Amino acid sequence: MAKKIILTGGGTAGHVTPNLALIPHLQERGYDIAYIGTRDGIEKKLIADFNIRYYGISAGKLRRYFDAKNFSDPFRVLKGFHDAGKVLKEERPDVIFSKGGFVSVPVIHAARSKKIPCILHESDLTPGLANRLCIPFAKKVCCNFPETLQYLPAEKTVLTGTPIREELRKGDKEAGRRFCGFTDEKPVIMVLGGSLGAKSINDCMRGAMDVLMKEYNIIHICGDEKMDNLKLTTPGYAQFEYVKAELKDLFALSDVVVSRAGANSICELLALKIPNVLVPLSVKNSRGDQLLNARSFEAQGFSTVIEDEDLDEDILIEKINEVYKNRAAIISRMEGSGQPDAISSILSLIDEVCAS
Repeated sequence: MAKKIILTGGGTAGHVTPNLALIPHLQERGYDIAYIGTRDGIEKKLIADFNIRYYGISAGKLRRYFDAKNFSDPFRVLKGFHDAGKVLKEERPDVIFSKGGFVSVPVIHAARSKKIPCILHESDLTPGLANRLCIPFAKKVCCNFPETLQYLPAEKTVLTGTPIREELRKGDKEAGRRFCGFTDEKPVIMVLGGSLGAKSINDCMRGAMDVLMKEYNIIHICGDEKMDNLKLTTPGYAQFEYVKAELKDLFALSDVVVSRAGANSICELLALKIPNVLVPLSVKNSRGDQLLNARSFEAQGFSTVIEDEDLDEDILIEKINEVYKNRAAIISRMEGSGQPDAISSILSLIDEVCAS
């Protein structure tokens, strides 16, 4: 009888894409897979491409700042615990693998009540709130940065790295050029603001594009409802809300990427050996995890960092030109990074927990 696994994680693409990387390998191993996410989150759209069962549950966001929803979201969390319990009773999984995000909290707590073993994955340098609430109930905890080990219980923590989707390594540069409609051989900058978009990066790039386009073509992935329709027909500038199947080709085409510093995104850039400029979310708008991620990569020579408060058109142009000029040295450092084989490590842990 096939072993059964439930994957969970959501809220942003960063809490989903490592699960997507694992799914084909779990299927090859014969696992019966289901997914628990929110009813209308981005994870539901991303999982739709895979032939697995999807369960949407109620979820409330865990905030450390005042918001009117703080009064109603605890009830959503309680409802999510009830919803998750019903799914677990129906599915009876052998193991749960959680990528974090607020949807994972009721799932892991429901699993604890049913004595179902759980494996967590923490991508950021310091553990997020959702994972911190779940770590006491986990059998194993995977992490991405060596620096993270100090924040996690030694007896259950394994440095695995982050799973990277294999298809991202199979991009076709010319297919990417055709998709964008580029007709010349200029070097290419790709701008990524994360799955929800990044207003500061979007605005700054649009202000800098006239100067940059003298030397580069630009791919701008803006985020949901962040398009600038006035610039849709600008030659050498390709604008998208979100890209799925063609993303591998756009990565293959890109010489420099400008990005937020979510752990999964920067690990993909490292795996693909793409020089980059990182603009992490500021401490005032986040818990500071992106800044820590970015500084770690900068210290290793993989990235150049612009803090969000310092971002303007002149510094963005300067740093892009600097990274492009030094791209050979950056790629060389990336090639010597010695990334762990995250997928094999995590699959071994899943097999081990299922066998115990």
